[in-house]
Amino acid sequence: MAELEESDYALLAQFRHTLRQFLVFSEDKAAGFGLTPQQHQALLAIRAAPEGGATIGYVAERLILKPHSASGLVDRLETQGWLMRAPSPQDRRQALLILTDRAREALEGLSATHREEIRRLRPMLTDLLMRLG
Repeated sequence: MAELEESDYALLAQFRHTLRQFLVFSEDKAAGFGLTPQQHQALLAIRAAPEGGATIGYVAERLILKPHSASGLVDRLETQGWLMRAPSPQDRRQALLILTDRAREALEGLSATHREEIRRLRPMLTDLLMRLG
């Protein structure tokens, strides 16, 4: 392993700071819709899931959660009107997660805003990654 130089620490600190800026931006935007960051991430994962693939297990995998934690998260989203459950046609024991119109509209606005912020941060992140490489 190569020894780190002082400039490496500065680059790593700047990289983490830039990532944190994006996370704070994301948290604020999600809160504007009444969502926690984890709820926003779950809705986005469900929206991006392959056809017929949005299950509690899928949410657990994508958010790196234990299945019981993902189940609680999905329960809260369902109670708040962000999603519905439907029996899977392949396995009736499994529920598919379906976003409500409200969730789709919120995600459309959130995702467009996030894409613009990523585009704004891309030059800084690219530069930092190149210098860390």
